[in-house]
Amino acid sequence: MFPIRDHNPSTRTPWVVRGLIVLNVLIYVLTAEWGGRMIGLWQWGALYPDAISHGASLHGLFTYMFLHAGIMHIAGNMLFLWVFGDNLEDQLGHLGFLIFYLLGGLAAAAAQIAGAPYSDAPMVGASGAIAAVMGGYLLLFPKARVDILFIFVILYKIFTIRAWIVLGFWFAIQLMNSLGGSADGVAYWAHAGGFLAGLVLVMPAFLRRGGPQFWRAHGGLPPNPSIDYVATRVPVVKRRR
Repeated sequence: MFPIRDHNPSTRTPWVVRGLIVLNVLIYVLTAEWGGRMIGLWQWGALYPDAISHGASLHGLFTYMFLHAGIMHIAGNMLFLWVFGDNLEDQLGHLGFLIFYLLGGLAAAAAQIAGAPYSDAPMVGASGAIAAVMGGYLLLFPKARVDILFIFVILYKIFTIRAWIVLGFWFAIQLMNSLGGSADGVAYWAHAGGFLAGLVLVMPAFLRRGGPQFWRAHGGLPPNPSIDYVATRVPVVKRRR
């Protein structure tokens, strides 16, 4: 179950979001075993909490967010960035959003290191920075409509629900796994920390727009008219006789 689009149009072209997606995909291709096979770049750029705790490999605090561990890893991250990133870039501006994104990734790294300061497992992925995007989106557009694709074996269905439900549920899962000490290799502390950092980092922009008055003015909905997507159906081909 994952979001595939929102009904929240942006008023400007999200050049930074597009650039981040292109950069992440390019680096993934260069480091993938079936691509450039630049394993050394992946190992150099990953974040190692134990090394950071001892003051080494500090570059990993930034480089880790441009590396990924598999096709599903990068596909999921880029999908979330595409769905939620354009509206935040629209509100913060191109440069403002880029700074926000990098700070969100840095905060996510700090949260993961605080949760496991002496772990020698490499951490990679843009999900911490994208979690910050999701936190910022929740603060500005809690009632935006989001389309969720639910897949069960061969069955699928698209549901439209409010952003606060989607993002709140996602954050709750990350927080529970963080506190529960899940050992599945996912950086849950980074996800939860990035999400909270996004809320904090977007707060000044939220207050400049009037804070709670911004919500009341639009009922928690985006300030732009909502997009209503036309349901697509598989065409029926008549049998020839």
